[in-house]
Amino acid sequence: MKKSKKSQKGVTSKDKNKGMGKEKEREKKSSSLESGSYNYKMFSFFNRKFKINEVEPPSDVNKAFSLFTEDGSTHMTAEQLRRFMAVHQCEVSTRLEDAQNIIEQVVNRRHHITKFARHTLNIEDFFYFLLSDDLNGPIRTQVHHDMSAPLSHYFIYTGHNSYLTGNQLSSDCSEVPIIKALQNGVRVIELDLWPSKDEILVLHGRTLTTPVSFIQCLTSIKEYAFVSSPYPVIITLEDHLTPELQAKAADMITQTFETMLYYPESDLTEFPSPESLKYRIMISTKPPKEYLEVRSKDASEDESSPKDDSDASESDQEDEDFKSLQAGVSGYKRLITIHAGKPKGSLKTALKEVTDQVRRLSLSEHQLEKLAGSHGLDIVRFTQRNILRVYPKGTRFTSSNYKPTIGWMHGAQMVAFNMQGYGKSLWLMHGMFRANGGCGYVIKPDILTRSADELFDPKATLLPVQKTLKVKIYMGDGWRLDFKHTHFDAYSPPDFYTKIFIVGVPADEAKKKTKIIEDDWCPVWDEEFSFPLTVPELALLRIEVREYDISEKDDFGGQTCLPVPELRTGFRSVPLHDKKGVKHKNVRLLMRFEFV
Repeated sequence: MKKSKKSQKGVTSKDKNKGMGKEKEREKKSSSLESGSYNYKMFSFFNRKFKINEVEPPSDVNKAFSLFTEDGSTHMTAEQLRRFMAVHQCEVSTRLEDAQNIIEQVVNRRHHITKFARHTLNIEDFFYFLLSDDLNGPIRTQVHHDMSAPLSHYFIYTGHNSYLTGNQLSSDCSEVPIIKALQNGVRVIELDLWPSKDEILVLHGRTLTTPVSFIQCLTSIKEYAFVSSPYPVIITLEDHLTPELQAKAADMITQTFETMLYYPESDLTEFPSPESLKYRIMISTKPPKEYLEVRSKDASEDESSPKDDSDASESDQEDEDFKSLQAGVSGYKRLITIHAGKPKGSLKTALKEVTDQVRRLSLSEHQLEKLAGSHGLDIVRFTQRNILRVYPKGTRFTSSNYKPTIGWMHGAQMVAFNMQGYGKSLWLMHGMFRANGGCGYVIKPDILTRSADELFDPKATLLPVQKTLKVKIYMGDGWRLDFKHTHFDAYSPPDFYTKIFIVGVPADEAKKKTKIIEDDWCPVWDEEFSFPLTVPELALLRIEVREYDISEKDDFGGQTCLPVPELRTGFRSVPLHDKKGVKHKNVRLLMRFEFV
């Protein structure tokens, strides 16, 4: 089908024709692809010509169009489109004005009509609408979760070593990856603070990473914190500073963020809600109380020992310096909203310890796996009030990531990831936080927050099926516009197939695969798969398109990951992304989702 951009309003016919020159060229190119052919040169001797098949609506789309136009009309009115949206797509709140707006946008895009002259859709327009992910995407794009619960009731989009541009050992440290993370919706930024004479630097300690200044990171966070989401940003500090520099860090933080900075008057007994913390920034780190306690003890011992007059003035000066330093460190401690730290005893004891104050506990991925095997219920119980942060093991030098689902199954709010890399684990992270309008906060399912006598057991295997997700994949399109015709194969059009995964609790994990469609830029699979789900609240649907290669590794054709609880039923346009998670301009799949 033809692709075109929305033309500009309020211009003369002459200006419009002049300004639409490039658009017409693209449309001409798209049209020629549909009705023309590609030539592939074989061994420099002869050409192979492959016809470009025109993209046509699947039979299910034709049937739906006929069903909702009722009288067999060739055009669908706004009222009929509204009924289709309410009944077939289960968007019951769709108004007549919404349907009219969809028709206007489709007509404008397809026919370059700047004035709303046509009030109906033909079958090609209807098909174009279904394939437009901005008009008919697979999930909602607005915040719709309850945002008034405590922070401990949410999964939070969390970065690890947020300042690194590449690997963990020798890459540069910069504010750029911090900015990119915030632009992508990440809500937890981690900074490692190290002293350098009188300066505070951010770097990965005891490695060859080049540093970036702490103040530069703070300034960037202030500027970009809320460009993608109004909900709070949490800065986790791994603090290696001297007490003098902790006091200096406190001054930098307060002067940079001013009224944006949130900190309570006393230790929290319950975390505030994301709603109450809109446009606020919080600090989470280990309170520096150990130093003060040691120095206070030393001071009291000095007072009990005899002193001569020659030491009196020097001692007084030391007392004044200590009091000033103590005040500075106390100011640093006062800014810490979410108290972190390692437990004094064993991890098992820390999970069961009951205190009035809420806190944050950090575990490596290896520690979590080990504890989950024997104390899974204790972890779930701990995360109902407190925050659990899980971070990658130290041997992930290439900035790879671990499978995040084990953390989510146990209620861990901060599953910290290296955002600068890419791979299947990071695709899952992207998928989870596409939920709730991509605001960076996803409310945990009730099974992870309900009362202690009904705790969810992540190790349970004999759970009943709650619902079945039916996924039908009709076709794909857009590769011919986003890639050169020899990108996948130098001698012929690509041979696409699609893999579909369910990722979640072990009982729900599944994988399906379509047939291979040979030599076609617009593959039509028309296949349906069913996935029984015992814990649909924690399930992700991962989709990956590959191009079959008989002699080498199959080429990558695009991927996406979607949170199953957020899926909108009916026909949906599913846009695909590259390996790094960047959305392709035109590549998408036409799919249908149904829960039974």
